Amino acid sequence: MAKYLLRTVNREPETLNLKRMSTYRPKQILVEEQCWRDPSTREILDRLSGIPVRTVRSISEAAGESKDTLVLIRYPGKFLKVCQGAGADTCCGYFIVSYAWNCHFDCTYCVLQAYLTNNAMILCTNIEKLMAEVKETLERSPNRIFRIGTGELADSLALDPISCFSRRLVPFFATLPNGFLELKTKSDQISNLEGLDHRGHTVVSWSMNSRRICRTEEPKAPAFDARLAAALKCQSWGYKLGFHFDPIIFYDTWESEYREVVKELFRAVDPDGVAWVSLGALRFTPHLRELVQRRFPGSRITYGEFVPGHHGKLRYFRPIREEIYRKIRSWIQAEAPGAYVYLCMESRVVQEAVDSE
Repeated sequence: MAKYLLRTVNREPETLNLKRMSTYRPKQILVEEQCWRDPSTREILDRLSGIPVRTVRSISEAAGESKDTLVLIRYPGKFLKVCQGAGADTCCGYFIVSYAWNCHFDCTYCVLQAYLTNNAMILCTNIEKLMAEVKETLERSPNRIFRIGTGELADSLALDPISCFSRRLVPFFATLPNGFLELKTKSDQISNLEGLDHRGHTVVSWSMNSRRICRTEEPKAPAFDARLAAALKCQSWGYKLGFHFDPIIFYDTWESEYREVVKELFRAVDPDGVAWVSLGALRFTPHLRELVQRRFPGSRITYGEFVPGHHGKLRYFRPIREEIYRKIRSWIQAEAPGAYVYLCMESRVVQEAVDSE
């Protein structure tokens, strides 16, 4: 293992010591004309009183805007989709519903900076259409269990104080016998979840990392301790928890630092209340690598030896990934023997190598 060790994240650059921004408040709001027919539009604007509002004909008028702009749109397409990991060598059969796009936490490695063409924060107001679509799809396949997440194109809870959509989705999923909602987040904005009748059909999941990576690569997101405190509150409200160690970053002291947070995490929460844990090592397209190097010159995560791998993304050498997964999984299993641990977006050969030991 020593010959592969890359000392790429050995310090905490001052350039990344930025103010954490847990609560989002835009400087202006653009409202697509059609949104005025949705009750959610007025409710959202009432929560953001005092902020300039302008009506636009389409989302194209938001081109060039920054994350200080919130855009309300009426999404015309299909909300419920198969996760992009479906069809990969190892796939968990996940489904996604995206009612928001972009994230103000601006983590250095975030794929959204390469995937989305609009920098504004976008929120869909036709939530009724989303719920109707989910209900219809699940009723057509009553014998199939659907695990549906909202955190692919945005953080699931970062905008929840503005949208309050969790107060509609959580009770809604409680009525679906074959549907389970996952709210995947780095946020500590959980107040809307208290007191909801979830009936065990909502899992609240946190993206976690070593403390060093939380400080240096996720500087605008709530700190590790804030996420853990939020998870403990949700568990006290009866929610099952999930945790996602993704992306796992490889650096000189990764082993001791990830082992420390795994122990701390699973000794703080009740392990029996953890539904699942995913593991995924850092990966990026060549375009994303260039963006990270340009936008975050203090970050060192993209420097070092990477090879083209599964789905054409640059990845750590396979022996590195396999050792990372084996060790972190063994630490989790020691602390939470009943937790389901799976690899995300990995090749079957890596999965089989990890499972063989």
